Amino acid sequence: MASAIKFGTSGWRAIVADEFTVENIRLAVAGIAEYVKTQPGPLRVLVGRDPRFLGENFVDVAARVLAGAGITPVIIPDPAPTPAIAHAVRTLKTVGSINFTASHNPPEYNGIKYSSPDGAPALPEVTQQIEAAVNRIVDSGGKVHMGSAPAGGFETVDVKESFLKRLGELVDVNAIAKSGMKVVYDPFWGAGRGYSCRLLRQAGVSVETVHDYRDVLFGGHAPEPDDHLLDKAREKMRQIGAKIVIATDGDADRFGIVDEDGTFIQPNYVIALLFDYLVETRGWRNGVAKSVATTNLVNALAEHHNVPLYETPVGFKYIGELIIEDKIAIGGEESAGLTIRGHVPEKDGIIAGLLVTEMVAVRGKSLGVQLRELFAKVGSYYPVRENFRLTSEVKARFTEKLKADPTELSGRKVKEVVRTDGLKLILDDGSWVCYRLSGTEPVVRAYTEARSEKDMESLKVAAEKFVMS
Repeated sequence: MASAIKFGTSGWRAIVADEFTVENIRLAVAGIAEYVKTQPGPLRVLVGRDPRFLGENFVDVAARVLAGAGITPVIIPDPAPTPAIAHAVRTLKTVGSINFTASHNPPEYNGIKYSSPDGAPALPEVTQQIEAAVNRIVDSGGKVHMGSAPAGGFETVDVKESFLKRLGELVDVNAIAKSGMKVVYDPFWGAGRGYSCRLLRQAGVSVETVHDYRDVLFGGHAPEPDDHLLDKAREKMRQIGAKIVIATDGDADRFGIVDEDGTFIQPNYVIALLFDYLVETRGWRNGVAKSVATTNLVNALAEHHNVPLYETPVGFKYIGELIIEDKIAIGGEESAGLTIRGHVPEKDGIIAGLLVTEMVAVRGKSLGVQLRELFAKVGSYYPVRENFRLTSEVKARFTEKLKADPTELSGRKVKEVVRTDGLKLILDDGSWVCYRLSGTEPVVRAYTEARSEKDMESLKVAAEKFVMS
């Protein structure tokens, strides 16, 4: 069904053998091919994948659809991180890439992500053209012409070496080695295997890994580097006396960090800490970007360091645009995505983990200590995200509420209403709540941030009451 192919903030994702079928893959790639043919230059497109079930087969299908459309496919034979594919798009100057990945989604999912010639996730104006092309193909009978591989097979490329070289230029791995610290890396059976650990080991850093083999079921759960899924890495950390755990998700575009005492450091704090560190060590003062749902600790630091702040809608493509324009030193989202100046305009969980490791090595302090020092400098912030499932009645009532600008939230005065993405209510003391309705399911995401631990629970209650009452 053509209606099944909808490109969201990170491409089209669906359950394999349900909506993610070979027929729909052909249609989606044919739609991408129609867009690619409107672009200038030699028409060559990278085709890659993460280690999910049937990924190799899907890559072959995509290559034959591209070939049938007169476009040269360049295949990445091994599973590759999303940021490594983005880097290859830029260095090889292809007309973008097709990446078969469902990122951190559960193992029954797969997806197609199209990145444009600048290596960034395709913007809505591009994905709308692709969806329109798919609909035209379906309306004309849905037949997709399939090409065949040349005598020697499709062209292939190794993206790993070039990407690791770039990471080595951006991260001070020698400082990590000099510190003598030990590191645990958890790739969650994903595309990040053989990247972070290899770069560190080459510099002489002691690294141990967990979940470092292919498992298309990802241990029976989503390959998401969240607090509750990092116990194996914590166990390894205790065994070897490591200072840090770094982890990446299925396609290595998201990160997870565990401090030396076993505490999970939430992505909001990682972004703020790295922003402060990059200003301090690189002297980069050109700006910082964050999504509207990301901690205002970043706002406070931008004011402290006197650098421009860019607050974007949710979706890393908006941050990617600012990286391309060299307007920011770092950009990040609370959902564990970030990148830095001079790097790819795409989420990179690998560089995130490596930079945090460098920061611990150079500062010689645990992340917990560094965060307390940051709070002492600009004030404390306590962010939380919750999902609320809605009945049709509650959703209809809440959708109507979103149209107005509230003046209070459970008796607390609303100082400012922000509509960059969803509805964000900023209160008198600088705490805030942001609501975003899911476009695919009856769920509202509520992001709250209190200025004290004591106020965090009451703010969460107020946030939920506004949705449900």
